[in-house]
Amino acid sequence: MTNHSPKIALITGSSRGLGKSTALNLAKKGVDVIVTYHSNAEEATKVVVQIESIGAKAVALQLDTGNTKTFDSFVEQVKQSLQDKWHTDRFDFLVNNAGTGINASIAETTEEEFDHLMNIHLKGVFFLTQKLLLLINDGGRIVNVSTGLTRIIFPGYAAYASMKGAIETLTLYMAKELGSRRIAVNVVAPGAIETDFRGGAVRDNPEMNKYVASQTALGRVGLPDDIGGAIASLLSKDNQWVNAQRIEVSGGQSL
Repeated sequence: MTNHSPKIALITGSSRGLGKSTALNLAKKGVDVIVTYHSNAEEATKVVVQIESIGAKAVALQLDTGNTKTFDSFVEQVKQSLQDKWHTDRFDFLVNNAGTGINASIAETTEEEFDHLMNIHLKGVFFLTQKLLLLINDGGRIVNVSTGLTRIIFPGYAAYASMKGAIETLTLYMAKELGSRRIAVNVVAPGAIETDFRGGAVRDNPEMNKYVASQTALGRVGLPDDIGGAIASLLSKDNQWVNAQRIEVSGGQSL
């Protein structure tokens, strides 16, 4: 049973922030969602309720994208959810969104912090995608979330941005290797966004917010729906010929 309607998306880290916005924007387009959360089951459940209120189906599954040892059991949960909720064994869209940020100079970054970022942003994305490949429909799509900081150099983000730079390269390889299955793979690279990311620095610090807005061509800081809407659009049929691209969604930041 590989052909089914509507489409189903699996979005990592979708109990809040950009992942949540992506889930809700996809639901508005009639796409069902497998929500994943790291620790906040309550928030994930709220997202499921919101998705269902829009008229789409959803389930929430716990996932630590930084711990590859949990991936096999997670994949089994995905399989079970697909059977129970949708009576299928495949889904269509994978959005590798889950992430965390550390603000530290190269001189200050500890090996532990480096490994933490690498496990979540690079190793986790690589092996989770690998494990889920058998469950993704041919003709499906993958979106990897990167950052504007691979282009806009802001001291304190060397380790984080390096992992995301690796993801941008990995995306090209995914696009090439999965092309025979007609699976398109792209990167969305958000600029500075008002979320609780890194303690809500951009959202809650008026000086930081004002500075970013002043550096952005469209004159304001990004909002979660700016990114969620872009990812949902990228996963629509209108963009099915877009492949192996880094799409920065920053309002024209630091041009």
